[in-house]
Amino acid sequence: MVKGMKNKIKLEKSWLELLENEFEQPYMKQLREYLLREKMAKKVILPQSSLWFNALNTTPFNKVKVVILGQDPYPTLGHAHGLCFSVMPNIKPLPKSLININIELMQDLQIDNTHSGYLQYWAEQGVLLLNAVLTVEQGRPNAHQGRGWEIFTDKIIHLLNEQKEHLVFILWGAYAQKKGVFIDQRKHLVIKSAHPSPLSAYRGFFGSKPFSRTNNYLKQIGLQAIDWQI
Repeated sequence: MVKGMKNKIKLEKSWLELLENEFEQPYMKQLREYLLREKMAKKVILPQSSLWFNALNTTPFNKVKVVILGQDPYPTLGHAHGLCFSVMPNIKPLPKSLININIELMQDLQIDNTHSGYLQYWAEQGVLLLNAVLTVEQGRPNAHQGRGWEIFTDKIIHLLNEQKEHLVFILWGAYAQKKGVFIDQRKHLVIKSAHPSPLSAYRGFFGSKPFSRTNNYLKQIGLQAIDWQI
């Protein structure tokens, strides 16, 4: 980003050390300029800027055990808070994809999370809830696609793939699977299925058991399982 911007970004230390140079790249400068233009045009950017890097700030690099890839933040004011698929506390009704995630969680592990869509607790245990695009315009899904965020989040996935072993990557839907196509399945577990969206959940998401498969793998390699109960 432009000179001085890097110092204003609140990024967890381990991630900052790995990503510091990205903020000096031309694509990031162009992204920042785009977001500034959008802000000056009085467009509402979601989530608020302090939460753009919430996934990284909540789940340090050395604590990552599981990665779930999403597409972009919810475009409804008050919903997104920087973790893919998650919404702020007390949001009702839950987004439809999240409702289906909860249905599968109940079928898979008999865990009932229908009371909440706030997945911060997952992130605190080492589940990196990473969207490919970290911002969106209110009311316009995918409005910030192709502006540079994808390059930044690809870098994150490359770092995880190359520098860590025995991670679980959960790739729901064609978009996430394309983004994670380079993940080395010889040293990581990659769980693929249809997206939990109502348009595709019945084509292979339901019954895919991603939560129990993740925990079984973590236990096999001597790590603590994820407590999926919110």
